Order: sequence, then C-alpha cells, then structure tokens
Amino acid sequence: MLMEFPPVEWADDDGLLAFGGDLEPQTLECAYSRGIFPWPVAGLPLLWFAPPKRAVLFLDEFHVSTRLRRELRRKNFQMKIDSAFAEVMQGCAAPRKDEDGTWILPEMQIAYERLHRLGIAHSVETWHERELVGGLYGVSWGGYFCGESMFHRESGASKAALVFLIEYLKARGASWIDIQMMTPHFQAFGAREIPRDEFQSLLKTALSQPARLFDDGA
Repeated sequence: MLMEFPPVEWADDDGLLAFGGDLEPQTLECAYSRGIFPWPVAGLPLLWFAPPKRAVLFLDEFHVSTRLRRELRRKNFQMKIDSAFAEVMQGCAAPRKDEDGTWILPEMQIAYERLHRLGIAHSVETWHERELVGGLYGVSWGGYFCGESMFHRESGASKAALVFLIEYLKARGASWIDIQMMTPHFQAFGAREIPRDEFQSLLKTALSQPARLFDDGA
C-alpha cells in the first residue's frame, strides 16, 4: 500500500513531518514529488522531512572561483555519469572525520540502487588514472534534480563532480537543483534558502516538464 504523507505545512520547525514507512520506489517518488525527503537515523523509525526553508542552487547563480577552475584544470580529472553508481553511494556512506556516523544506511543504498536501475537515481563520477576519486548522486524526475550526497578521495574531486553536473544540467534546460539543507560548502557556491511555498511552486513546474534530464547519459 502506498504511504500517505500529511501536508508539508504540518512539519515542525526542524522540518520533521512524519516517521515510519518504507523506501519502495513508489513511496520515494510520492515523497519527492511533494517536497519531502527521507533522512534515516540508526535505531529510529524512518524519518521524513519537509523543512520550512529549502536550500536550492539556482544554476545562473552558481559561483566558481577562478582559483578553483585553475585547480580543476590542473587536476585533469575525467568525468562520467552513471558508470559507477553503487561505488559512489558507498563512497558517500563511508565514515568522515567531521561526522558521527552516516545517514546513508544499508537500506538507503539498496533503495537508491533500485532507483538507479529504474533510471531515476543518477551519479556523477570523478576519475583519475582509472581510479574513482570522488562523485555525487541524486534523483531526478522531469526537469527536477535533487542532490543527495557527495564524497572525495582526492582534493577537488567532489567539486569537479558538482561543476560538471551544473554544466550538464544547464545544457539540458534545468535552472535549479534541490540541495535540501544548506551547508557552508554549497553556500560558498551560491546556494540559498527559499520559503517552502516558493520551493513547492518551483517543484511543481519542474516535475511537469516532459523531458528527462538524464535520457541520453554522458
């Protein structure tokens, strides 16, 4: 049975809207199409969020410093899409020095790998000398893309994946991406928070677009 979510306006001040349910493809599509996303915490029922302020990155406001562009050219990374989705998820789920645990639990990896096989979840990979050194993944319906997580094993590798993604999506007519919650990393690139009702309007328009952003791959 498809999970029914309460109205997003019922979320608390932290954005927590509901708990429980599953990570089946139909449930995830139902959630994302309403501006809701899962954020699992080990030992708790599955949590669903719809924060009152949503972090988005408008592609024409994306800022890359001259220094970073020079650095990325010097690194000579090779960029690919959807060539190592499971490995990217594993990289994103790996423990980090500045974090206590991960929200990308095994059940999340299984669920999003299933979405990948359905053509909904996608990865951008950064390679160097045939080794995966960074990347990111997210989900997409219509003209909507929601970034989930990113990782790097070599300096600049996750930033290279983001720069490549933005250029790729702009070329296909996208004008913004959903990054859910603001971080200093994305803020430095020009991301900003918008009210939930404004986000819902953007989401509705993006989902109504017939074209799929990743139809032809790269």
